[in-house]
Parts: sequence; C-alpha cells; structure tokens
Amino acid sequence: MTWGQWLLVSILLSSFLPGIIIFALPEEKHHLRTILNLCGSTLKIALILIMDTWIYLGHSFEIRMVIIPGVELLLNGDPLSALFATLSSVLWLLTTVYAVGYLEESPNRSHFFGYFSLCVTVTIGIALAGNLVTFLLFYEMLTLTTYPLVIHRGTEKSLRAGRNYLIYAFSGGAVFLFAVVWLQAVVGPTDFSGAGFSPSFVDTHSTVLVLIFILLIIGVGVKAALVPLHGWLPQAMVAPAPVSALLHAVAVVKAGAFGIIRIVLDVYGAQNLLLLGVLPLLAGVATITILYGSVRALQQDGLKRRLAFSTISQVSYIALGMSLVDQPLALIGGLVHLVHQGLMKITLFFCAGNLAETLGIHRISEMSGVARRMPLTMAAFSIGAFGMIGIPPTVGFVSKWYLGLGGLAAGNWWVVLVLAVSSLLNACYFLPILTKAWFGKQQGPWPEELYVGRFETRLMLLVPPLVTAFIVMAAGVVANAQISPLAWVRFIVREYGL
Repeated sequence: MTWGQWLLVSILLSSFLPGIIIFALPEEKHHLRTILNLCGSTLKIALILIMDTWIYLGHSFEIRMVIIPGVELLLNGDPLSALFATLSSVLWLLTTVYAVGYLEESPNRSHFFGYFSLCVTVTIGIALAGNLVTFLLFYEMLTLTTYPLVIHRGTEKSLRAGRNYLIYAFSGGAVFLFAVVWLQAVVGPTDFSGAGFSPSFVDTHSTVLVLIFILLIIGVGVKAALVPLHGWLPQAMVAPAPVSALLHAVAVVKAGAFGIIRIVLDVYGAQNLLLLGVLPLLAGVATITILYGSVRALQQDGLKRRLAFSTISQVSYIALGMSLVDQPLALIGGLVHLVHQGLMKITLFFCAGNLAETLGIHRISEMSGVARRMPLTMAAFSIGAFGMIGIPPTVGFVSKWYLGLGGLAAGNWWVVLVLAVSSLLNACYFLPILTKAWFGKQQGPWPEELYVGRFETRLMLLVPPLVTAFIVMAAGVVANAQISPLAWVRFIVREYGL
C-alpha cells in the first residue's frame, strides 16, 4: 500500500479502534474512556487536515478492493469528500467533549461512546466512499450504529422512537439498494468521477434513468428528512442532546444531504440532469420541505422538537442548491450550507442540552428570563438563531445570499421568494424564544443545587457551544478568506468545471 492509502485507512481506524476498546472498558474507567475519545478525535482531525492539504495541492487518494466480480469497494479522497470529512471530524471532537460532560453521571457510558465512535467511523466512510456501492454499505451501517444511540435512555418513548427510526431508515435503505443495483445493471460501475453518463446514453435510456434518479433521491431522502420522509426525525429527539447534535449536524441528516450531492454531481452530472428534466422535481420537493418544516416549527413548544423541524427545513437548502446545479452561485450556496447548517444547528442543540441538563428546561414556555441565569449559553443560542434566520454577518446569511444570487442568475425569481418566506418564518419561530429568554420575567429562582461553581453549567457543556457560535460568526465575517468553508467550496466547484 502507498502512504496515501495508509492515510485513508488510518483516518477510519482513528475512531474505529478507540471505539472497539471503549466497548470493553468497565464503567468506572472514566478517565481512560475520555482519553481514548479525545485522542481518537484529535488524531482524526490531524490526519484529515493532512489529506486536505495534499488534495488542495492536486494529490489524489484511492483504495480499490474487488468484493465480487464487477463490484468494488472504493475509498477516494477528493475535494468534496474532504469537505464532509473535515466537518464531521471537527464537530465530532466538540460533540465528544460535550458528551463527556453531559453523560458524566449516566449509566452505560462505555456502550454509548463505543457506538458513538463507530458512528463517526461510518460517517467518515460515507465521506470517503468513491462509488455508489461503497456509499451504500456505509450508509446502511450508519443506521445500525446510530440506533443504539437513539434508544440509549431505554425508556418506552425512546424505544418507540428507535423502532420508528429503523422502519424509516431500512425502508429508505431498501429503496436505495434497489436503485443502486438497477443503475449498476444498466450503466455498470458508478464511480464518483463527476463524469456522469454520455449524452447519447441518456437519450436512449431516459425513462429508466429518471426512475432510478427518483428512487435514489427517495433512498437518501429519508435520512435527509425530505417531506414526506421526515417523520422519524422529530420523534428521535427523545435521545440525549449529544445524540441529537450528532443526528442533525454530523451524521445522519448530513449523510442524506451528502448523498443528494453525490447523486447530482457525480452519479448523473449536471448536464445529464438538465437533459432528463428532473431538476424541477428536486426543486419542488426541496421548496415544500423548506416551507413545511418552518411552519411546523412554529407550532412546537418543545425546544428540541422546534429545532428538529427547523433542521427539516434548513437541510433542504442543500437540495435546493443542487436543483440549481447549472448555476455555480446556487451550487456554491447549497454546498457551503452543508457546513454552515451543521455549525449553526450543533450550536443550538448544545444550548438546548445545557438548558435541559442544568435547569431541567425542555419547553420554550419554560424559558422566560433564563438568559439572566445562563447568559453565555443563551448568547451562543442567539448567534445560532440569527444564523438560521440569515442575519449578516453569520454563515447563514452567506448560504442564503449565494442561493438567492444563483436563483436570480437562472431567472428563477421564486428561489428568492422561497428564501425570503423561509427567513421570515425562521424569525417567527426563533425571535420569540430570544425575546422570552432575554426580556421575559425570570421564572426562577432555580434550585441552588443546579448551580455549578463559578460557571452557569459544567465547563465541558459550556465550551463547545461557545466555540461553534464563534465559528458561526467568524466564518461569516471572513467568508472570502482562503481558510473559509466558502473558499473550499469554490475550489470544489472549480474542480467540477462548473
């Protein structure tokens, strides 16, 4: 094996091996478990940054392994995989710190952190997948590794949510498997090369390719929570806050969105999708999901449920950008929102977890005056909310700006209308929370035993949302800098020749 192949393997093993060891650790080995978690996540970031550097310099990374004749396991490091892998690894480190603090007194921590590490390993496998077969394998393993996290509390409510999650995930997986097999039978191996199919092939197989595209989008649309395939996500909010953050910002929902990106850019290609005429269908589904998620979020009193419906809405910005793939500005907006939405949403879920763990607050109606008790947590929450609304200079504004410009460049004024209505709805369900928390009459005093030394909550719960909130602001302020997510996305778009 070359050093580049070893690098890809090491990136996967950096979380897989600690996870296997953690499973075997007794519950009382708290410090060793924490060291393994933090060392594994830090090493993964370092390895991925090495890969990113070489990819930027034009180096390619690839491992091929024949499973059966005509079917290959392919790992590939390209600019797009680097974007998703970097996002997942950085947010995994912060979520690990948060989870250690959140689950400090909980039972079954070795079980939790073992699956936690395996989940991130599979997510990175999805990022590095170089063809549809490899993507499918890791995509299905993601369901198996996240299910134990969803049902971690072991209550009847969490078990019911877990069963619902499995029904949705395996149903979507079955459709995805059928579509992958059908496509491979029609066109042969489907590597993520960005080439797509030849125009002549599209002309002679247009009906079949349209049907397969719809099935592929359904398959990944379950995890991306496209309407009407979203029902599992609000129910899964019974899981602990670190799991909610993982589902929304790092792993499951992002894996579905990343699947849509790969199908559009690599499996079919922009020009072929224009010839097939299926992009308006994707745009319609994305628009319905954006507006539906926002309207349903307005109706929720549970804080995590409101954030869950917000995710359903916000992730479809990515699908909307992919439906305008022939417009580079819209494509940039959709791709960069993969990163921006993750940063904003993980901030919000961290803060919701702090309120629940420290003060026992789970509902928006219980948040009156809470900012005077937890000012730093609510400051981070406010920044995340402003980002979701799209207020400059947050990263949410950057995503919506590019999507709007792309829509106008394509002559699709309705894109700007959808973004404006969505932003208005975002303001309608986030601003009342902030008003109540900062200016409402304080419902406390809360019990003294809930106070944690000099800080408003445990430091390991407080630092992660402050870090992500800072990035939400900083990445928006320096969006045009060479180190920003936006700069890397422009690099990706250039690589695809769009």
